[in-house]
Parts: sequence; structure tokens; C-alpha cells
Amino acid sequence: MTEMEQRAAAKRFSEKWKDVGDEKQDTQRFWTQLLREVLGVEAPEEMIRFEVPVERLGHTNYVDAILPETHVLIEQKSLSVDLRKGYRQSDGAILSPFEQARRYAGHLPHNENPRWIVVSNFAEFQIHDMNAPNSEPETVRLATLEKDFTQLKFLVNTGSELVRKEMEISLQAGELVGVLYNALLRQYIDPKDPETLRSLNMLCVRLVFCLYAEDAGVFGGRSRFHDYLEAHRKDARRAFMDLFKVLDTKPEDRDRYMDDDLAAFPYVNGGLFSDESVVIPRLTGDIVELLLRRASEDFDWSE
Repeated sequence: MTEMEQRAAAKRFSEKWKDVGDEKQDTQRFWTQLLREVLGVEAPEEMIRFEVPVERLGHTNYVDAILPETHVLIEQKSLSVDLRKGYRQSDGAILSPFEQARRYAGHLPHNENPRWIVVSNFAEFQIHDMNAPNSEPETVRLATLEKDFTQLKFLVNTGSELVRKEMEISLQAGELVGVLYNALLRQYIDPKDPETLRSLNMLCVRLVFCLYAEDAGVFGGRSRFHDYLEAHRKDARRAFMDLFKVLDTKPEDRDRYMDDDLAAFPYVNGGLFSDESVVIPRLTGDIVELLLRRASEDFDWSE
């Protein structure tokens, strides 16, 4: 799933589960749907274990859920439960949901000790990093899951898989930028001039930003940059000059009669597009094809 797809899925999930949540009836459905629909796990039933027995002082207690691969222990409460309050346990102890979960964790086998303890009442998730067990938890609310869902990615990302994925994507991105850089460099009249290299570097940064922005939803439309370039491929150099100027102009300062496809792009603050001395060379059909196909259609820069 792309980041934009996950964001939309997180919004649907939060709307579906708003004001819903019974510990006994809904826990398994809530967590399997979260893993599948928002975090992209194809078979969540194989990743998460529910009602895991823990032997403590001759009695069997049950951990609501465990994600063994990512070392996450989950203590789920009903919607009405205040996660910050203490509640009387069967042995008379007054424990908060986190303290209850931490007590269970102490009776798990050593190789199953959690790195993360998550307590939830459906409306919010409190995330406790057991590398800093006495620090304040990070809180993610269901109501804002659409923008905060990335804070739950630790649930499914094992360290080795995450590093491998990051390396793979970084290598692919680096190769694409390298091919683009070399193709553009050949179009400059004086490729060894320091000013040429400065323009080339800035041009590559701008293009990569545009490719990322359309994949991550910054530009709104999923393929807005791609479609704009496709429509203006016969004069791509002029199209980029116009686009970069628009990206550097606030909506209230723009030409009210500009073409709709340009007006659809947002203002990008921060000065990335403000340097008008950046020289754009002539762009061959091969360079345009490279941007449209390999760089835009075949690669997800939001990752």
C-alpha cells in the first residue's frame, strides 16, 4: 500500500470504529482489521495471537494479544475505560491497564518479552517503549488516525525487514536519480561549469520533490505531476519553468487566468522553487519518457 492509500484506509477505519468498542466482543475484529486494512498485512491472523495464557502464582491469566515477530504486547480495554486510572484486580491490587500488562509481561518466557506495550480502549492507543519503561507513553487517537497512522508502523515492522526494505528502495531511488542526472548533464552546453552543476543539482532535487509529492498526496491528485508532464511533453522545458514558478507563488498572487492544470498545484513554501537562476536545459524525448515511465509510473517515491 502507498502512503496515500494507507491514509485513506486509516480514515475509513477510524470512521467505522468511532464510538464502538467492547473488550470481549470486538478486540479480535478491531486488531485484525487494523493490521489488514490500515497497515497492509495480508494475513493478520497469522501475525497476531489472542488470549495468550500466562501462568502467575498458580493462576492462569490471559494477555489480550501478542505480536511475536515485532515483540508487541497489547492490553485491550473497552471504550468506557480510562487508561490512566487504576482498577482493582482479582488479587486486590489496584493497577492501571499498563501496569496490568507490564505484570503479565514479567511472566512471559524471556524470548517473548515485549519491546512495546500498547494499551488501548479503541478510542486511543498508548504506546509504551520498554527501552524507556518509566517515560510517558506516546498517544495515538483513533479520531486522528488518518494523519497519525505511521506512528503504528512499529506493530508490523521487524528491524531486519525494515532495514532491508529501506536499503532496497534507497538503491532503486539512487539508481533512478543517477540515470536522470547523467541524462540531464549531457544536455547542458558547458557540463563542467560550476554554475551548470549547481543548476543540475537543484533541478534534480526539484524533480525528485515533484515525484514524491504526487505519490505522497502533497499535490492532491495521485498522478498530477505525471499528467501535467504528459500533456506538455512537446515543450517540457517550458512546462517545468511554468510549473516551478507556480509552485513558488501563493494562490492569491497567481495569474487568475492561468491554465487549470497549473492552477491545481499547491504553493510550496520553503524556498525550494524560489531561485530563478536555475537553468533548465533542453529536454529530449528520452528524458521525458524516463520521467514519465520509470520515475513516475514504475516507482513509488512515498516509500
